[in-house]
Amino acid sequence: MNAKVMENNVIKIVREDIRAATGWSIALSVLMMISGVLAIAIPPIAGIAVTAMLGSLLVVGGALHIGFAARGDSAAAVFGELAMAMLYAALGLYLLARPVAGLASLTLVIAAYLALKGVLEGVVAFAIRPMPGSGWLLFDAALTLALAVMIGGAWPASTAWAVGTLVGVSMLSGGFARLMAATAVRRLVS
Repeated sequence: MNAKVMENNVIKIVREDIRAATGWSIALSVLMMISGVLAIAIPPIAGIAVTAMLGSLLVVGGALHIGFAARGDSAAAVFGELAMAMLYAALGLYLLARPVAGLASLTLVIAAYLALKGVLEGVVAFAIRPMPGSGWLLFDAALTLALAVMIGGAWPASTAWAVGTLVGVSMLSGGFARLMAATAVRRLVS
């Protein structure tokens, strides 16, 4: 077989692999977008699902810390890992046992995070003020602070919509971005 035929065969195989991979990526992107729309449509259920997932991950993290404790080389390391294991497990079990209360706590944490993020972005925006684009950073800071005030000021009522809506918007925009990237890659190899 000559080199040109081999090169064409390799290119054909790579194109087929890319088409298959982008096909899966497009399908998963659509599913992600559908999930995002559902989360936006029914945010309390999405929020409780996020809380349950976080609780499960914390319990698994607690179990992993027990494993790290078993491999500790000093009493302080073992004690520290066991303390972390108990903290992770206790928080995880609390979120799993009381998902609505856990969601309320998670909503407050998100409001506090957004407030701190908005303040820090505002400080950075003023620090780099003469630079191009600093106005957009200031706009983002103001928007983030407004969202923090909206969520925190409406708490505990915001518990019903905040986490689920934020996760839904993130899933919808993330799915759309991945869909656009996958279709762009697919067009390149067509």
